[in-house]
Amino acid sequence: MEFVCPKCGRREPLTTRLAHCPCGELWELDFEPPKFDPALIDRNEWSLFRYRAFMALDDDEAWRGVSLGEGMTPVVRLGDGVLAKVDYMMPTLSFKDRGAAVLMAHCRSIGVEKVVQDSSGNAGNAVAAYAAKAGIACEIFVPEGTSPKKIDMIRAHGAECTVVPGSRDHCADVCRAKVEEEGCYYASHVYNPLFYEGTKTYVYEVFEQLGRIPDNLIIPVGNGTLFLGAVKALEHLYDSGSIPRFPRIYALQSEKCDPLYRAAIQGEDLPAAVSPSPTLAEGIAIGKPMRGRKILALAKKWDVRFVQAPEAGILEARAALARKGFYVEHTTAANYAALEAVRREYGDVRDVLITLCGAGLKSDH
Repeated sequence: MEFVCPKCGRREPLTTRLAHCPCGELWELDFEPPKFDPALIDRNEWSLFRYRAFMALDDDEAWRGVSLGEGMTPVVRLGDGVLAKVDYMMPTLSFKDRGAAVLMAHCRSIGVEKVVQDSSGNAGNAVAAYAAKAGIACEIFVPEGTSPKKIDMIRAHGAECTVVPGSRDHCADVCRAKVEEEGCYYASHVYNPLFYEGTKTYVYEVFEQLGRIPDNLIIPVGNGTLFLGAVKALEHLYDSGSIPRFPRIYALQSEKCDPLYRAAIQGEDLPAAVSPSPTLAEGIAIGKPMRGRKILALAKKWDVRFVQAPEAGILEARAALARKGFYVEHTTAANYAALEAVRREYGDVRDVLITLCGAGLKSDH
């Protein structure tokens, strides 16, 4: 099991501190899980690590000292033909715990002493929490305008939180400059493919809970953290013969920041150049998704449909979910707003799964 560059073919051991290939390309993971078999699920483990037989864990024990009990979130019925996976029921109140738990377990296993990361809030909070559990020092860079409550949570975990003026993309540039200059370990939910080994458990859980995968999935896409993990797991299930067909994925972008949506409708292989406008859906406001080529290639392969969440519908969707008992953050509400957009464009789509990926109390500001 190694990191491999899809561009030049260079390989590095998982112990490398290189954030990306020297040629500039992001690492992929050379790992082939065994054929999916429910008998390989560790039913005595009540965390996402029950699926570790299918995950690229370089140390089968390091996770035990890092896990906070993440995963195993419920799937509930929102309405006629609509299911929701309540993924904000995590230790740090967002789905990013899935990837952070796996990545920090890896960092612990290879002796990393300090990590840095850039985030719009949720991934940073998750990495800060799991770094604290793992005994690893941590600095998180967030853009100005990030929810103060997310910043408070990051700092409460003992991490340093640096607020960077400007856009989310500029925040990432500042953090990456520090990585290049100081040689810090870049615990990035975008760069490090081990993060997706955690987010793919979203799909394994749904399959175990329902005994199937719904016909339609709505997945928010900014940097593609959930999308890439979910597609990887769906491919695994499909190739293993566990599901009869690949589900229809509707990839959601904000209408205020939609480089992948524009590229997809134009048939392009790279994200479109956009100038992001302020949006309530801060968690997916990524103007330059670093794995955009990979996301678009997978979208073409599986006939993914990109949709926009109408900005004007986000607050209404948030209120509607709250009246159903789910108090979510604005980016999560965009998923529900996108459902209406999907139905307007493609008809009365049924058997839909959406993700409730972030809790509302973190984003009230």
